[in-house]
Amino acid sequence: MKTKTLLAMTVTSVMAAAPVMADLVFPSLSYRTGPYAANGIPFADGYADYFTLLNERDGGIGGVPTRLLECETGYNTEKGVECYEATKGEGSLVYQPLSTGITYQLIPKATADDIPIHSMGYGRTSAKNGEVFSHVFNYPANYWDGASIAVNHIMDQEGGDVSGKTIALVYHNSAYGKEPIRTLEELSAKHGFNLTTIAVDHPGQEQKSQWLQIRRERPDYVLMWGWGVMNQVAIQEAANVRFPMDKFIGVWWSGSEVDVLPAGEAANGYKSLALHNTGSDFGIYADLQKYVVDAGKAAGAGDQLGTVLYNRGLYAAMLAAEAAEKAQEIHGEAEITPAMMRDGMRNLEITNAILEENGMSGFGPEFAVSCENHGGNGLGMVQQWDAAAQQWNIITDMIESDKEVIDALVAEDSAAFAAENNIEAGCS
Repeated sequence: MKTKTLLAMTVTSVMAAAPVMADLVFPSLSYRTGPYAANGIPFADGYADYFTLLNERDGGIGGVPTRLLECETGYNTEKGVECYEATKGEGSLVYQPLSTGITYQLIPKATADDIPIHSMGYGRTSAKNGEVFSHVFNYPANYWDGASIAVNHIMDQEGGDVSGKTIALVYHNSAYGKEPIRTLEELSAKHGFNLTTIAVDHPGQEQKSQWLQIRRERPDYVLMWGWGVMNQVAIQEAANVRFPMDKFIGVWWSGSEVDVLPAGEAANGYKSLALHNTGSDFGIYADLQKYVVDAGKAAGAGDQLGTVLYNRGLYAAMLAAEAAEKAQEIHGEAEITPAMMRDGMRNLEITNAILEENGMSGFGPEFAVSCENHGGNGLGMVQQWDAAAQQWNIITDMIESDKEVIDALVAEDSAAFAAENNIEAGCS
């Protein structure tokens, strides 16, 4: 993000009155240890490196330096809540839990504390309804969007007709893994395919019985909601039972390099959803190299740049920084509060021009956020693994989810949450 002239003019008087400015604090609930560390490390590195880049290249956001507060959760919900309690008093502007379990626990806490949460592509899906979930955002897409996008891709592969086909869902036996089931049930009724659900217990190292079931029942397609070592094991087990990789599709949390590399050539052709583009062929990488990596300020060893989850960390940080800048613009204040940050997130609009300005042209979809819609436009792509080249290739244009199904489910689930918690829905 390059500091914009208009914003600089807006906050000049504030900067003049307060030459020593407080930092803009961005907590990072990371997990560099535990069974999910291989996935947590690249995201945490990308998230940290983006804010380092803003400080080194631009002097922060709107003239105010950023400060990252990293707290290790080990992907443990209890530790995640402890990290939140330990860091919220530091002026933390937005929490990105990177865990559905932690997100569920933080929703009431952060709402009461007037601190926004961004659960990008995860968490409680019905938080898309901003009239009920006032402080939770899950743009640019959510789990239910992902389930629909996967089915739409399968329909495209099948000439638009999946009636009589069988789709199996292999899922992490947790709140995260269970999220798409209701949507897939609705889509099954609408399109006439048969749905089989197969749970895998944490952390997912033992899946032989599940894949023997798949070999026995021979579904036409398998979807996967996995994370960490579960993904690696599932792809290897799929290869062992000779399930065709081009009919095996993971959610965007089951499509990183660490998921496919252990299986070698056997992973060739495996597909996953994609929230954003892949690789390092973006202008931002020249700046990262100059201001962060070469300067010895990278969060990690520098070996994760360009990987799927490093890019996701960059993307999450970019969206947070843009929301912070929007909040500064709305309030005419450089030193924004968490409440102001929520206003920035609620009024965020990501255009191709903004992506290009950030050196991320074509990186992700255009979308706009509002009080009513905290979830964006529900767009995603499909990527496929090329084992020989050891790279992911985007193989579709942006695919839109089925709004008829998704919006009805969001309305139903958010209304139930509002009733259970005595929430009066509306914009405030």
